[in-house]
Amino acid sequence: MELIALLSSGKGTWAQVSGLINHGEWDNIILLGDDFAKQFEAHEKKFEFIQIDLNKKLVELKKEVLEKLKGKIMGTEVALSIASGNGKEHMAIISAILSLPAGIRFTALTKDGIVYL
Repeated sequence: MELIALLSSGKGTWAQVSGLINHGEWDNIILLGDDFAKQFEAHEKKFEFIQIDLNKKLVELKKEVLEKLKGKIMGTEVALSIASGNGKEHMAIISAILSLPAGIRFTALTKDGIVYL
């Protein structure tokens, strides 16, 4: 399964993303974030970073994410981590993925390992 994760605001949320990357068996890893998120380094596996403008309004952000994800998802569903970010960012990313079209399995790293919600 492919992992898509948002790197945005929220104390400790980048550690959640790092844990998902390092503890999961992913066919492909795509990280979405702004210019600041390019600094993300807490990982052991290769990933693709896609820079997005998180300051855009909701509809424009969704369009940007959709355009940048087209052709990058190989399966019919993805594992999605939105532990980082806010509601506007989450809505834009979820809407973009569903518009590809692809299904979503929300995922998180817990003390018991990776769970799909």
